[in-house]
Amino acid sequence: MTAEGHPERSREAFFGRLKGPKLRPGQTALIEEVLPQLRPDLTKPAPEALTDLFPVPVEAVRLEIGFGGGEHLLHESGRFPRTGFIGVEPFVNGMAKLLSAIQDAPRPNLRLYDDDATRLLDWLPSASLAGVDLFYPDPWPKRRHFKRRFVNARNLDRIARVLAPGSNFRFASDIDTYVDWTLRHCRDHAEFEWTAERAADWHTPYEAWPGTRYEAKAIREGRPPAYLTFRRR
Repeated sequence: MTAEGHPERSREAFFGRLKGPKLRPGQTALIEEVLPQLRPDLTKPAPEALTDLFPVPVEAVRLEIGFGGGEHLLHESGRFPRTGFIGVEPFVNGMAKLLSAIQDAPRPNLRLYDDDATRLLDWLPSASLAGVDLFYPDPWPKRRHFKRRFVNARNLDRIARVLAPGSNFRFASDIDTYVDWTLRHCRDHAEFEWTAERAADWHTPYEAWPGTRYEAKAIREGRPPAYLTFRRR
């Protein structure tokens, strides 16, 4: 067992650094005092009805892997108070930013996990999620690092297992090689079908998309994002 109460298992190294600039005292207090109240306890079996993970009534549960600064997760959890959201972000500074935001805008329909997303995926019940989002993951652009990209056959198996049939796996990136990589891997996976019918479908942001600071920077630098949606068969 790790000190944070996670099951003992090595990380699968799909993400880079875990910490950035030193946190302010208030941010450290949020990590130490508030995050444990929101973190799913993976040392216990997942509830048979994943909606029971939340203290308020919710009708479905969605997962966002690697939420960065939390812009999209905060936006969506506010738009859909009857949906439960689980956000995963191992980067401490990103987690602290979101925790600070929900002090001013509480989200009782939100749960947060600060470790390897594969541990959470393996813990979740089968067909328990109404959607999985993976936006702007670390692209690991060097060929020798491609094995560290989160999209791979094993992780697509994991995502397919926890997604309810007919639900969507959404992927956004401004790195064309990672977009192509994801299209190939999902095309080759029997449980996913790409929903796009024309070019505008993957060049147009998702409905009510709030954007992120990272995305704005990518667009300024001439890297147009792609927004891919794959349906679980």
